[in-house]
Amino acid sequence: MTAPWEIYADYTLRTVSLGSAALGLVSGALGAFAVLRRQSLLGDVVSHAALPGIVLAFMLTGAKAPLVLVTGAALAGWGAALLVMLVVGTTRIKTDTAMGLVLSSFFGLGLLLLSVVQRTAGAGQAGLDRFLFGQAAALVGDDLVTMAVLGIVVLVVLTLLWKEFKLLSFDPAFAGTLGLPVRALDVVLTSLLVLAIVTGLQAVGVVLMSAMIVAPAAAARQWTDRLGRLVLLSGAFGALAGLAGATISSLVPRLPTGPTIILAITAITLVSLLAAPRHGWLAGVLRAASQRRQAQADGVLADLYRLAAQHPDPTRAPHAVDVLRTMSDRAGVRTALRQLAAAGLAEADPDGRWRLTAAGAERGRVLAEGTP
Repeated sequence: MTAPWEIYADYTLRTVSLGSAALGLVSGALGAFAVLRRQSLLGDVVSHAALPGIVLAFMLTGAKAPLVLVTGAALAGWGAALLVMLVVGTTRIKTDTAMGLVLSSFFGLGLLLLSVVQRTAGAGQAGLDRFLFGQAAALVGDDLVTMAVLGIVVLVVLTLLWKEFKLLSFDPAFAGTLGLPVRALDVVLTSLLVLAIVTGLQAVGVVLMSAMIVAPAAAARQWTDRLGRLVLLSGAFGALAGLAGATISSLVPRLPTGPTIILAITAITLVSLLAAPRHGWLAGVLRAASQRRQAQADGVLADLYRLAAQHPDPTRAPHAVDVLRTMSDRAGVRTALRQLAAAGLAEADPDGRWRLTAAGAERGRVLAEGTP
């Protein structure tokens, strides 16, 4: 039987896996800032806008070198992002509307240019259409080097400007009062997002790349409220999805790598939405149930105090469960009494009647009278 790690001895799989993991790491880390700044759609804009840049770079140079095509994609994506800022800043058009307009316009232009190139003699072999949906299995060493260089640049700049980007994400107005160049920082952060997106276009494609920006951050957001942990988790989730998607697609015949990576990060996001301990759906259900049980127990404790308060010593006045049930027709009285006993607020006598402890009498008085 082949050991799990031995499958990575294959050069192609190793290259695709490393490239996909690097893509997930970088896009996840940058995606955390995009999600926090409510610019999730910006990733969609940049990825779709990159298509005309790729085609134009090929038309002008006739080269299919990864660096040439990525440069064209970066310039087009960066121009689209700046155009969105310009439209929002100089017109009455809202951000989401501006993003939708720029996205559709650039993508339409890209499809038009792509059709023109494909009609040109010999251009059908250019393979530019793989950037629509990605072709991670075609990654080679040169592609991996390009992705690694761009990824390192993004992470280094992100580290150097960490405090500035953190303040920009949470309170840009305050950042401006401190004298920080908010507009320049916004452009730099957007440019990093552009680099992160164009890094993964060949692997995932312009159509699916936005998911690699949004999904890891959305998953990480369920696990933490701290920015540092959010960025680390988002990058880790992206890298895990890239590695898992590449590995699964290599083991299953005719399974495309790009869509498999997206399905992997989608699965991680769904698990996070359901099972994250702080903000997950299951945690919310358990918290709501716990709050209902606590409210039930507080109500029974207050009822028990009202009955016991009619006696000189509330801690020496036991009452039957049936009497407590008639106080307000509560359900689950026995369960609430067991919860109170576990908390040391009530105790049962040998006859099955319940009385308050000293701590329970004090807590019951606060609940019944509403005064500390």
